[in-house]
Amino acid sequence: MPAPVPRQRAIPAAECGQAQAVPAAGGPSGDAYPPRRDAARTDDETVRDAATADNDTAHPMLTLLLIEDDPTAAPIVPDLLDSDGKPIRVRTARNLTEAERLLTDDVHCILLDLALPAPGRATKGGETEELAVLRHVLRLAPRHAVLALTASGDAERGAEAVRVGAQDYLFRDELDGRLLSRAIRYAVERKRSDTAERRLAEGKLRAQENARLERGLLPTPLLEGSPLRFAARYRPGRSRALLGGDFYDTVRTPDGTVHAMIGDVCGHGPDEAALGVELRIAWRALTLAGLCGDELLGTLQQVLEHERDDDEIFATLCTVDIAPDGRRAGLCLAGHPAPLIAAPGRPARLLPQENNGPALGLVPGARWPRMQVELGPEWSLMLYTDGLIEGRVGAGRKERLGQDGMVEMIRRQFSEGLSGEELLRAAVSEVRELNGGELTDDVAVVLLDRVP
Repeated sequence: MPAPVPRQRAIPAAECGQAQAVPAAGGPSGDAYPPRRDAARTDDETVRDAATADNDTAHPMLTLLLIEDDPTAAPIVPDLLDSDGKPIRVRTARNLTEAERLLTDDVHCILLDLALPAPGRATKGGETEELAVLRHVLRLAPRHAVLALTASGDAERGAEAVRVGAQDYLFRDELDGRLLSRAIRYAVERKRSDTAERRLAEGKLRAQENARLERGLLPTPLLEGSPLRFAARYRPGRSRALLGGDFYDTVRTPDGTVHAMIGDVCGHGPDEAALGVELRIAWRALTLAGLCGDELLGTLQQVLEHERDDDEIFATLCTVDIAPDGRRAGLCLAGHPAPLIAAPGRPARLLPQENNGPALGLVPGARWPRMQVELGPEWSLMLYTDGLIEGRVGAGRKERLGQDGMVEMIRRQFSEGLSGEELLRAAVSEVRELNGGELTDDVAVVLLDRVP
């Protein structure tokens, strides 16, 4: 933010203004403001002064830092004005040490004499001393516009300065107030444009990197050799995110058992998403190592307790291990809604959830009983997070869809012949429509089908 313009004072050698304020007649010595009139101000004067104040705020005075070792020969001319006719404030530094001290946030542009000696008069790799000075200034002031000042006719040196990073170059002997004022305005606007363009490019690159990272963190099911068909649908609640606090995975162990899991870390931010990824990876490693049921969930709770940033963070989880013949499964619930199962000739229903244990991270030393459930020869098993059932429905959107509403919706969609990815896509889309717009919670749905 530009610094406020002080009252007139003695100007040191390091700072000089091009349009000096003159003390008003009758005013105190050194006061740049006219004496206050006793008469009341007119409405026109009040309006005019208010407009001037607004304009000063919208278009602050430009400040130029001149780095010149011979200020008596400085090319600055009187009446150096910006595009609004305001004087351009000038500070003069005789060397780079002074320049660093005078380079405050209210400086908009730097005019650098390329003949200035470089720090230590060092060169590297054949680089000329002039460019060494410029590179030093660019490192010193990466956010400021820089104009390079060179000898008349040395266009090659000026062009090289622009290539290195200056916004423009000027010839010392061809300067006048109008040319320099225009060059300053151009350099400042070009620097702003370059900065905005760079930030936009950096933002796009960062978004692309985040997208690649989040896509890479979504699981790839390990079901080679299994007759089961797999489908999944994932929609994070965070705007523009690809990954939320919900997580899922499916693997087949060497004995032919298919293990599936879905979980939900409380919260919706990037920290919760990272914790969900950690729990998913831990679940896969423990499952492939042969753990299941209560032993598996107890170990996951230890992982959660070590990795969470807050003792209030918890996660719900549902795990199923489907026998190699596909007709029965073991079910463990840790504060999570029960899966839905559908089969030919039988309407969709929820699996039992009477033995639902506590969410991970809530009760130290908790136990999670493993229930045995019969699946039958042909079935569809759907695991989901609460984002699918907590959307609003009805007039005024005051009620939630709930598990009963979801079961009725899935029954109808099965009866319409939907299955696999198509079923999950239709389910999530309908929940969004019933909610009247985008869901605020993460949604994850996994569907496993056994078709003889």
